[in-house]
Amino acid sequence: MIYQRFIALGDSFTEGMTDEISNGNFRGWADRVADVLTTQSSDFTYANLAIRGKLVTQVVEDQVPKAIPLITGKETLVSFHAGANDVLRPGYRPENVFPIYNDAVRKLSATGATLMLFTVLERTGNTGKTADMWAERFSTFNKNVRAMAFEVGAIIVDANEKQFLSDRRLLAFDRLHLNPLGHDRVAQGVLEVLGAPFDPNWRLPLPAAKPTPWLVKTATNVAWFFTFALPWIWRRIRGKSSGDGRSAKYPKPTKWPLL
Repeated sequence: MIYQRFIALGDSFTEGMTDEISNGNFRGWADRVADVLTTQSSDFTYANLAIRGKLVTQVVEDQVPKAIPLITGKETLVSFHAGANDVLRPGYRPENVFPIYNDAVRKLSATGATLMLFTVLERTGNTGKTADMWAERFSTFNKNVRAMAFEVGAIIVDANEKQFLSDRRLLAFDRLHLNPLGHDRVAQGVLEVLGAPFDPNWRLPLPAAKPTPWLVKTATNVAWFFTFALPWIWRRIRGKSSGDGRSAKYPKPTKWPLL
């Protein structure tokens, strides 16, 4: 399939945090996919409406209505990734999130676009009761994503099919977002699913990691807590989001790549 347009919707994962900086923005897997898709069509355009920190309701209310008028049929690829931030919230209720997610998927599918959905990693290498709770939450979330993909005939990118994607070396220092290597791995996996040119080496696990000295590990954990965990907790207490006041990096179909 040759795509004439790619529209990316979602949160920080799709915005591209925390990949390398390009054109004043985080690059991200979606930009990397667009880099390849544009080589297949001289008329290719790309829009990325994703904004970090957004909950499913915000993605659906703010991004989906803007995306639908831009869709021109099956040759428009639409990626939709939303809901993971909801799952991380203390008051998460799947019965509140799933209907909103599902309605958005059906609306996007009804446009005739080629729709692509994503699951979320259920296991990230952590152990204990908290890790088990997140795994259970995300497992239930992923079941709903897969069911919706089946219902509407959407493409699904399932991160849980490759265990090595839970390697922490694919994450940035904040332990939440992908680093450049992680974004490249996701991009290559997406390109393979789309039937576009891709680097097959993305399937290779990273070499065995060397043991980290206890002192270095402890210092890193302390730095992480004060740099990322504490600000995240403070934002939650105040009802704030990292995406407050931010706008999409490419809100309109843009000739790609940027010159």
